[in-house]
Order: sequence, then structure tokens, then C-alpha cells
Amino acid sequence: MPQAFCLHVAGDFACFTRPEMKVERVSYDLITPSAARSIFEAILWKPAMRWRVQRIEVLKPIRWINLRRNEVGAVISTTNVQQAMNAGQGDLALYVEDERQQRAGLFLRDVAYRLHATLEVRSDEPRQKYEEMFQRRSSKGQCVNQPYLGCREFAADVRLVDAASAQPEPIDETRDLGWMLYDLDFTHATSPQPHFFRAQMQGGVVEVPAFEEAAA
Repeated sequence: MPQAFCLHVAGDFACFTRPEMKVERVSYDLITPSAARSIFEAILWKPAMRWRVQRIEVLKPIRWINLRRNEVGAVISTTNVQQAMNAGQGDLALYVEDERQQRAGLFLRDVAYRLHATLEVRSDEPRQKYEEMFQRRSSKGQCVNQPYLGCREFAADVRLVDAASAQPEPIDETRDLGWMLYDLDFTHATSPQPHFFRAQMQGGVVEVPAFEEAAA
């Protein structure tokens, strides 16, 4: 049986953007399965493995904050990048003063979650090898990149939960959270398709279905 891992994740701010809101950033009520998966991947990821998020526990009341931020409204052109690669030189600078945009956002504040996930290995390699690697890295606080809560500027404080230690109870709240983004299906790499699921929070806990059960 796959070993279940649990991470305690917390931060001052978070934004798990609703795709239907287009330009303005409006967060879901809590972390999405894809954002939870990325936190596990920030600690350990290999091409032969995939994290399967099973449960999300909400440890603090859902609270909101309105913020306006300066963002860059453009990206460097891939054509310019290709020309610079071919020529061996080129101007790939992006001048913030020319591309700055101010946008409003509705974000979460003072968040804390317990994330439960198992590891799937899609090769002949033993799963135990990767589980031991994750156990070792997460217990030491090591990561490939800084875990974040939806946006890279919202850094996450992450620690491995010891099953033997006392843990706080999830919030006492039950609600229908509506349709939530589950993850992207990269079966066709050039055209990834979003999958959604109906998120139900029962006593502060959201049980995440298998990816195959999510609606495309």
C-alpha cells in the first residue's frame, strides 16, 4: 500500500485564482488540489512519479482581504527569444515601467491547511525509494523550490506532520464550495484541459476524489 504523507502548510496570504474571473484575481475559498500537489512537488518531483492529493483539512477560519498590486502586463516574446538564440545575442529585457499594471485582488489571509497525499510511481522503480527520499527531504525542510500558496510572492511555511504528535482539529464548518479546479490534463501537451470537481467541506475537511472522477 502507498504510504500516506501529511504536510502542515501555512502562510500570511494565499490566492488560488478562479479561472472564470479573467483579469482580476479572485481566490477560491481554500487551496485547490493542483496547488496542494505543487507543494508536494516542490519538495520532491521526478518524471516517473505523481502525487495524488486525497484530503485537505482547513485549520483556520476562511478570511479575506482586498489588495491592489502592481503587476507586469506582458511577457518576453518567444520570437525574440528564438532570434536571440539563433544570433547568440539580443535584447530580451522587459522594462517594468512600460508594462506595469495595477490590478485588484480578493485574497485569502492567515491560512493553514493539512494536506494528505500518496505517491504514485509510473515506472518499474520501487515506490519505497521515492517515499524514503520524500520522508528525508521533508523532515529536514529541504525543497527544490520555495513552496507557495497560489502566487509565488505568497510563500508557504511547510513542515512534515508527525502522526504521533497532537494536531489541531479542523475548523467546525460545513459548506458546499461549488465547482473547483482540480488539475490540468496534459494528455495532449499542446492543449491541456482543465478538470473540475464539486468541492464539499464537511467539518473543515474536503475529500478529494480520484482525478479520473473529476469532470472535464
